Amino acid sequence: MKKVSFVIPCYRSEHTLAGVVAEIEEKMKTMTEYTHEIILINDCSPDNTLEVIRKLCAENTRIKGISFARNFGQHAALMAGLRQSDGDYVVCLDDDGQTPADEVDKLLAQLEEGFDAVYAKYEHKHHSAFRNLGSKVNELMTRIMLEKPAELYVSSYFAVRRFVVEDMIRYENSYPYVIGLVLRTTKNITNVVVEHRDRREGTSGYTLSKLFGLWFNGFTAFSVKPLRIATAVGGCSAALGFLYGLYTIIKRLVNPAVPMGFSSTMAAIVFFGGMIMVMLGLIGEYIGRIYISMNNSPQYVIRERINVEEHD
Repeated sequence: MKKVSFVIPCYRSEHTLAGVVAEIEEKMKTMTEYTHEIILINDCSPDNTLEVIRKLCAENTRIKGISFARNFGQHAALMAGLRQSDGDYVVCLDDDGQTPADEVDKLLAQLEEGFDAVYAKYEHKHHSAFRNLGSKVNELMTRIMLEKPAELYVSSYFAVRRFVVEDMIRYENSYPYVIGLVLRTTKNITNVVVEHRDRREGTSGYTLSKLFGLWFNGFTAFSVKPLRIATAVGGCSAALGFLYGLYTIIKRLVNPAVPMGFSSTMAAIVFFGGMIMVMLGLIGEYIGRIYISMNNSPQYVIRERINVEEHD
């Protein structure tokens, strides 16, 4: 009998988490060919999410709880849950009820068909306009920087095989990006269409700064394309500067009366100076992340474990 591990990062979900867990339990009662466990990771939520996790763990020994010492983000929480899981299949989903836990059979069926990873795809998303914009930017970034197939839709609701998880958890650097870890492990990935529900309450925990941080994690931790793009842009800028200088000299030789423009000179200085600063900032971002990783900065710090042995 195969085992399914459900990994759920939790943040501001004191009123929705119990419903998600109950939905998983009800669905798994009908799927008798599987056993299961549920791993809840409290990402230092400021509400009573931790108390809800404690209560759920006390009522059901199949539920395990982990609580972080501070907020490390959704992807760090996923990594903690993946390391705790031991199922043949691992399913990751949200804590707000928008991802339909009762359709997990669709994801597992595709794993049984031979795929290594399965992402839920939504025909009609019920996110805010800001969140939808963030998803589109993330889609473009993963396609360009991480070479994600154009036809593949990635979301926070996905299932993977055990060997994929084992490769993912080998990554111990400070900036985990789960999508990048899946894509570097396998290309045998597919989508299944599921319903996307309305948010039961509250708003998304992703702010603009968090989204930018997530995108930086993706393309600086798993791709050197930004550096190559910077090199290409620098080369083009240098070529344009050379051609403009040549044009200025020729214009002066042809017509000595033509005044040399101060404004155009300043515009060129500002443009190329700005490009240089952008390139230096990008290089500095890479160097800074290397420095932090060399200092063994942790992905997360666990304050409390519930129904989890310390040595696990």
